[in-house]
Amino acid sequence: MKKLKSLSVFFLLVIASKSQAQNADWILIDDFEEKGAATAWTLADTKNETEPRVENPQITVRRMESENGVKNAYLLKKPAAEGVVGNRKALTFKRLPRAVEVGEVYTFYTRIKVESFPNNHVFGISNLDAEGIKQHDYNAFEATLRVTDKTESSGLVNTGALMVKVDGGYANIVDPESGTDAMPLSPGEWYEIWYVVNNAPASLGGQTYDVFVRGGEFTRQTQVYRQADFRMKREAPLTHFLMNCNTGPLDAPYGNGGLMYDDLYMSAGVNLLDPKSTN
Repeated sequence: MKKLKSLSVFFLLVIASKSQAQNADWILIDDFEEKGAATAWTLADTKNETEPRVENPQITVRRMESENGVKNAYLLKKPAAEGVVGNRKALTFKRLPRAVEVGEVYTFYTRIKVESFPNNHVFGISNLDAEGIKQHDYNAFEATLRVTDKTESSGLVNTGALMVKVDGGYANIVDPESGTDAMPLSPGEWYEIWYVVNNAPASLGGQTYDVFVRGGEFTRQTQVYRQADFRMKREAPLTHFLMNCNTGPLDAPYGNGGLMYDDLYMSAGVNLLDPKSTN
């Protein structure tokens, strides 16, 4: 596991706070406030092994809630309805408002809330087109965040903590104060995630991303991982926001717990401000 460096945290925070005008630089990907927002996303169940067969089993729907007395729209994603097993690749994706070219650094902001465990979800950024995403599913990802409490084929039991991609697998995010793995995500609570994505060539230190979180045990914005790895390191323009989830196989289902998404933004450079703030 790559250790967090207090110096790098300070450097990033200095960059992010140089100008409050940066808050206006956030580009909206989707906040799901438009009634037809979900129709702007492409849904593809590319490995549908449900028995008896269920056509288009994934659930990807816009929902409403009340947050502090204010109505809020979000996207709920599940691999299938409860009791339906065998949808192994439930893909949902949308083209970014602009591509992140090779050599560029962009910050992505996403809010997530676990509906329930057990589940198995991943989300992040892809550099493939629509057909490439459908063909490669998990391998369409580059910067990747994972939420799951499933047991791996190796016997490893995931805890439900937020995870990042590292060469050879995944790693839990880390509490920098204790140096230990973060706690499992708490169902029913929104978490804010900033991930600073470096799309420079690997030879120049790119194809990596840093992750910051606020929510749960992290009462203030905290760097929880440094230099996680792009999954494939294709060194190509990043073009799509991608979500995937999986019921697990028919003989060993993971569970169909949902993950909620809201307030997806991107911003050039390092931007650790809150895109929802009016300040």
